[in-house]
Amino acid sequence: MTDNVFFISNAPGNTMQAFLEKELSKCDRFIISVAFISKSGLASLKQTLLELENRGIPGKILTTDYLTFTEPDALRSLSKYRNVEIKLFRCDKNIKGFHTKGYLFFKEKVISITIGSSNLTGNALAVNKEWNTCYSVEDDAVLYKSVIEDFESLWNSSNAFPITEAILDEYTQIYIEQKRIARELQQQKIAHEKDAVIRDSKKISFDQILLEPNSMQLEFVRKLNEFRAMGEHRALLISATGTGKTYAAAFALREINPKRALFLVHREQILRKAIESFKNVFGDTKTFGLYSGTSHEIDRDFIFATMQTMATHFEDFAKQEFQVIVVDEAHRVGAESYQNMMAYFNPDLWIGMTASPDRTDKFDVYSAFDHNIAHEIRLQEAMRLNLLCPFHYYGITDIFVDGEEKDKRDFARLVCDERVDFIINKAKYFDHSGNRVKGLAFCSTLEESKELSKKFNERGYRTVALSGADSQDKRENCVKQLEQDERDGGLDYIFTVDIFNEGIDIPQVNQILMLRPTESPIIFVQQLGRGLRKAENKEFVMILDFIGNYSNNYMIPIALSGDRTYNKDNIRRYVRQGVKALEGASTIHFDEIARKRIYESIDSANFSEMKLIKECYKNLKYKLGRIPNLMDYEEYGEIDVMRIFENASLGSYHKFLKKVEKDEYKVDFSTIEEKYLEYVSTKFANGKRLHELLILDELLGGNSRDVMSRVMNEMQNNFGISVNEKTRKNVENILTGQFASGAAKDTYADVTFIESNGTDFCISSKFNDLLDNNEFRRQITEVVKFGLFRNKKYFGRRYKDTSFCLYEKYTYEDVCRLLDWEKSEVSLNIGGYKYDKNTQTYPVFINYEKNDNISATTRYEDRFVNEGTLIAISKSGRTSKSEDVKAAIEADQRGVKMDLFVRKNKDDHTSKEFYYLGRLHANGKFKDFTMPNTEKTAVEITYNLETPVRQDIYDYLVG
Repeated sequence: MTDNVFFISNAPGNTMQAFLEKELSKCDRFIISVAFISKSGLASLKQTLLELENRGIPGKILTTDYLTFTEPDALRSLSKYRNVEIKLFRCDKNIKGFHTKGYLFFKEKVISITIGSSNLTGNALAVNKEWNTCYSVEDDAVLYKSVIEDFESLWNSSNAFPITEAILDEYTQIYIEQKRIARELQQQKIAHEKDAVIRDSKKISFDQILLEPNSMQLEFVRKLNEFRAMGEHRALLISATGTGKTYAAAFALREINPKRALFLVHREQILRKAIESFKNVFGDTKTFGLYSGTSHEIDRDFIFATMQTMATHFEDFAKQEFQVIVVDEAHRVGAESYQNMMAYFNPDLWIGMTASPDRTDKFDVYSAFDHNIAHEIRLQEAMRLNLLCPFHYYGITDIFVDGEEKDKRDFARLVCDERVDFIINKAKYFDHSGNRVKGLAFCSTLEESKELSKKFNERGYRTVALSGADSQDKRENCVKQLEQDERDGGLDYIFTVDIFNEGIDIPQVNQILMLRPTESPIIFVQQLGRGLRKAENKEFVMILDFIGNYSNNYMIPIALSGDRTYNKDNIRRYVRQGVKALEGASTIHFDEIARKRIYESIDSANFSEMKLIKECYKNLKYKLGRIPNLMDYEEYGEIDVMRIFENASLGSYHKFLKKVEKDEYKVDFSTIEEKYLEYVSTKFANGKRLHELLILDELLGGNSRDVMSRVMNEMQNNFGISVNEKTRKNVENILTGQFASGAAKDTYADVTFIESNGTDFCISSKFNDLLDNNEFRRQITEVVKFGLFRNKKYFGRRYKDTSFCLYEKYTYEDVCRLLDWEKSEVSLNIGGYKYDKNTQTYPVFINYEKNDNISATTRYEDRFVNEGTLIAISKSGRTSKSEDVKAAIEADQRGVKMDLFVRKNKDDHTSKEFYYLGRLHANGKFKDFTMPNTEKTAVEITYNLETPVRQDIYDYLVG
């Protein structure tokens, strides 16, 4: 029984939100009985519920009017599904409370029953600490009989009413009245507290008393104080949109207490809100003035100015007029107007603030602030710390959008009635938080935004298209209309191209329509960020991304994940994980066609191309103010250095620097030195095995005598890694150029690190001579230390008695090396598996391509039966009497160790790694067959995995 029970507490990766999506997607029918349902609870399930309706999967949902908590709009939304019966249990004097939280999912004879504390609300499914226990039972189990009996009694009770328009209208009126009363009581309570706290105070406000810095703001002020104590005069805050940069600056200035300060922004729209924020922090202890085209309040303590005004009037002020100058949107400081002003003023402290310092305009923002990063918090970390409003992202397959570039797309099809209706239907279905939609729609061109706005208006919406040509007053007025609570006189959507990418604060936005291709992760995050500010009565923001067939669709998961390593399998897995990919209440979903388009984009992308590597390198160099070393890429989360080493024209960091730093990097190596450096970089820097790295570390440290025996003993004694004569021979061949096979064996034939001294091994005379070059020694040492670091971080937890780490990725060559084979094998010789008699090892390699529809062909493919069982096919032309097949079937009896390696997609020609999934054992089930449409025979063998595949990896591989 215990094997069929598991616990869900909303820990990262173990949320009710992820559990419900998974169980709903695979069930034959479902039953849900919960006390409370909210729109936020349904928001993350919209795609799954739609797919269930399309497949005709029936469901019953029972909820209640208890405490008038369940939202009428949530009931109305659920009542529209043709496959779902929903009832409202009305509490009365006999039944005063209704607090069930149960979920039943039926799949053939097995029922998954989850009982616990989570209602169908956003926080209960993902954020709150909850206790839910899931049991898998059959229909004759006592638990199931008890639960279903109680549910049926409630469902058939005279207190349970099917949801009709009449019931909804009645309940809605009660709900609205209860909310009004609660709101008035809360306002009275706040008013009373205000009077009690600040009755006699003129220096502070009630908001000021309630105000507490968040975690980002506290860390920023602390680090800023450190910089000031060190005598630094410039600092940069990098913080995601909506995390409170303006308040962070206010708290910092409260700590510094300057006599005069200047706050600079790019657009006037943001100035008044910035002044409000500072007033909330300072109260009446400082005076605040607005300096713009319409106001010249320059005699105040703190001046809030637009850059446009300040750029032509900065010389009206003394050079040391301000003790502190704060530059909002500091990524713009590369412009001449900013540079002139920064050269003129001489404050005690410059503070820059930006959400996106890694700019496409190539200006080094970091250098403008002396590379002093006071704090950095990107989108994903901000979501984890609950600094932003949760979002639900849905990647939706667009229609009529198949161009590779936006200037090639057919404008008529982009704005045709069918596409407009499609967008509107999706926007209605996926919905929004709050009583009415307050949306932003990002388009590719101004003409498109105008035409879409016009067609939305023809369908009863109230929208406007805004561009840089519109006046500041018009923009501000439109934003107010969008944010107001009443729809009368308001706006439902603002259509735009890019004027709202930054420099605008619209907290009330509750829906974003992305109607353009993703051309940059930076711009994607900027536009996503428009909806992430927290606001009263806003529980979440809905992000609807209409995905066409574009070559750069891979940028979407990169932007959402923040993963800048550019590892293809990581990106694919992020797309597949969806709802599990983020901590907190935010979720990510793609429909099947959109997901396929992204996969195709990932497959065709070249993440080892020079352009991408160079861009990532420049971003990191700007941040550091120097040429980065290898460890900097790990520390700052930039592109995986292995992308550099894997580039066919590079192979080493030295060669990369020679290409991109012709003026600053003046190092030259001989051809043989470059070969050595390339060999260590491409073979050992990944850190997948310690053996060679430890030997090289010893050689570089001058400890050459009997190095093989000493390191092998160290492996056993210090790391618990068993070694034998086969291991020694394997390492010897690798370090003497004898391991490679095929065309590769000539490439590094002259690269030898060790040589025999009669009884053991010492440093080779060739390598020893090369180490006289101190720069060569330094760079080899750096690569070895980098490899040792990666081994400890990524490959330190070996699986049982193997050299592999569960769920890490390995190439064919890696596997041959880590299994102690004397020689590597070319991939064609390995095929789907290779039995090595010398080491008694038998790796199985599978390209897992699971077709959507089970067919005759599918039955003869390698496939998982479940997380712990695999069916694999022998090579063609084999029977159960063939020696390699017998070796697999009889592996346990013969002492042969079989290891499983699986990859998702063999069509990706640049990422050739397989997930290691542990040991496997033939369970005695096998059958000979003739392959379809051929006369070739093969054998189907069933294996049990020693360790069932972890759920997220399994879902990714078989999905």
